[in-house]
Amino acid sequence: MTFELTPRTGPGATVVTAAESLVTTFAERAEAADAENEMCRENFDDLFTSGISSAFVPQELGGFGLESIHDWTLVIATLARGDASTAIAITMHHAIARRMAQIYSLANTDLGPDHELTRDLAEPLRKMASGEMLVCATATEIGTDNLHPVTEVVRHRHGDRDGWRINGQKIFVTMSPIATHVSTVARLRDDDGDDMANIVLPMDTPGLLPQNDWDALGMRGSGSQSVVFKDAWVPESALNRIGPWGKWSLKYLEFRAIANIVLVGAFLGIAEAAHDIALAKLLTRSRVGQLAAEQSGIQNLVGEMALELAQCRAVLGAAGVQMDEYCERHLTSAASMEDAHGLMNDYQIAKWTVNRGAIGVVSKAMDLLGGSGYTNSHVLARLYRDVRAGPFMQPFGPAELREYVGQVTLGQYPER
Repeated sequence: MTFELTPRTGPGATVVTAAESLVTTFAERAEAADAENEMCRENFDDLFTSGISSAFVPQELGGFGLESIHDWTLVIATLARGDASTAIAITMHHAIARRMAQIYSLANTDLGPDHELTRDLAEPLRKMASGEMLVCATATEIGTDNLHPVTEVVRHRHGDRDGWRINGQKIFVTMSPIATHVSTVARLRDDDGDDMANIVLPMDTPGLLPQNDWDALGMRGSGSQSVVFKDAWVPESALNRIGPWGKWSLKYLEFRAIANIVLVGAFLGIAEAAHDIALAKLLTRSRVGQLAAEQSGIQNLVGEMALELAQCRAVLGAAGVQMDEYCERHLTSAASMEDAHGLMNDYQIAKWTVNRGAIGVVSKAMDLLGGSGYTNSHVLARLYRDVRAGPFMQPFGPAELREYVGQVTLGQYPER
């Protein structure tokens, strides 16, 4: 393949190999999950058995110890060649596991493995490795953006414990039908300020109400229902302030850029699957006594697909490398807000390039196969519906993305 992406690290190669072993099986199950508008639980059993779901868990706690963003993106692209719904769903869990692993590793280095804090941080990672903990994540709400959540937590005393109550509604809570925990972002206003807080709660928390309302054009097996919080109890240990409400903070910029670029990998994987399906058919199909692959019009369209795929791979691969280098560079030195906006900018450019390119590749694959690809029984119809989800994923949507890139390019870094 032109500009083929390959793993950069040992753990990355191990996880990518595991993902490759599941592509065919996931593809065989994807049609039924799409038709039934249900998550394929067997896929997540396979992700656990193969170790992919605990990829970011440190090796001493039972995982693969993955760290590379580039390789993580390649894992998701590989899984998406079989089932994009499953691929985007597991990224939610991976993003939370990666953050937990980072905090644990810092404590392990600074305090040692026997320190109480290190042991406490190790516990959820061990549960991830054993399959006891699977985390979905959401920041999206109706009528607002990721920096201005309306969902809010307020101080509340529960018996003899200090804590919080959360109220609001989140949408696109991907993987929530099978998750054990949910990570979300809410507004927190008290004497210390007007902030955003990250909250992780068990899915069986009283007052946490899944709505079972997922019914979309594509990604139908992703379980992206909405969830209502109605006076759900939040203990102190489940809440972490992440910056001022309505403004970018360094941590939030970094987290959103890194956690979301891997989603772009899923749309590259969809495009690669469509490309391979079309080529396999063209090499065996004849029309009026001539092999389809020998016709000039067909060759031109195939060439256009190859060019678009090369652009997608090159840009996404480069962005992944730059993110790895960013993380390595700032292990010991603090990043600036300008650095973090540069990271987000790289993600936005990759998102724009890959989303447009992937939609183009899938559309051309349908053109090459003609009317058969337009029927719901054909895999390309599902891939076309799935690939159209890419532009809507936050941050940013198509109407905002170009403005943000322009601002950063001009050195006018937005606060909100």
